[in-house]
Amino acid sequence: MTGYGGRRTQAQRDAITVEIGYALLSAAFAAAVLFGAVAGPALLFQLPDTVELVLLRVGLLAAPVLFLARVVSVLIRFPERRFPERRGVGHTDGETGRPGGQPSQPGRTSPDS
Repeated sequence: MTGYGGRRTQAQRDAITVEIGYALLSAAFAAAVLFGAVAGPALLFQLPDTVELVLLRVGLLAAPVLFLARVVSVLIRFPERRFPERRGVGHTDGETGRPGGQPSQPGRTSPDS
């Protein structure tokens, strides 16, 4: 549903689907890179058992946290980037009272044109 109670268009639904896919894939990539950076040395090198255990556990804890943070941050910003008409609803330019200071007719820049 949109801010005005109407249904979303197919383009809006497609945009949301793409944004969700982007959020999930970018979050999975970021989490994998973080896990590899933190736990990688424990998996590649012969380290003391305590150090290996700590690195693996930190990687296993930090990766899902980063995954969730990335998904949430991408999806929260989505309406601002995709649907700019939702921002500033009710804003007028102060001179003419028209929303956003737009000309009264498309293609015209001022009443004198």
